[in-house]
Amino acid sequence: MKILEINNLTKHYGKGETEVKALDGVSFSVEQGEFIAIVGPSGSGKSTLLHIMGGVDTATGGQVIINGTDISTLDETALAIFRRRQIGLIYQFYNLIPILTVEENLTLPLLLDGRSPDKQQVETLAQKLGLYNRLSHLPSELSGGQQQRVSIGRALLNSPALLLADEPTGNLDSENSKEIIELLRRFNREYRQTVIMITHDERIALSADRVIAIQDGKIVRDEVK
Repeated sequence: MKILEINNLTKHYGKGETEVKALDGVSFSVEQGEFIAIVGPSGSGKSTLLHIMGGVDTATGGQVIINGTDISTLDETALAIFRRRQIGLIYQFYNLIPILTVEENLTLPLLLDGRSPDKQQVETLAQKLGLYNRLSHLPSELSGGQQQRVSIGRALLNSPALLLADEPTGNLDSENSKEIIELLRRFNREYRQTVIMITHDERIALSADRVIAIQDGKIVRDEVK
């Protein structure tokens, strides 16, 4: 079952001689349960692609269809709701709310969506993340690896159609990086969670089942391992 379809996606900045084509006719599809790494040098367009897939940026042209919905057809309010319910986003710098506890950070997307968290679900997820004994702690009381685990849990609590990770290990040492990738793999394998990860590190990309390489806004390689 296709969970994501990207059709002739373009993103241009500027006009005329100063026009920059960040994305230039990108097309691919993703099946439910795939673990994909998107790689490319700085400025290749990979982060732009992720932000458009995540609904936090808009394309110049083309389609992004997630779970049968073309997100370009949604107005701002509908897109915000869709994003909260269908897309989990993980960033390099965690983006946790410093005055909220681990539990409050985990459940924030549900609360913003007007839903009450299931305490048992939160505790079970915290156990899987190795955070059960940290639920009452603030982000400042956690290590970088633990903060990224909170970020992953926050993204997963809604059971999103897509989990999008933008350089999720970019701010971590090698040991924590390994643990974060293993955690993403675990959720991918055990729960068939679809994961798309942006990385500039080819070694990290090897953990994925499929690698898409982007250069100058175009796909130059799409390989299943």
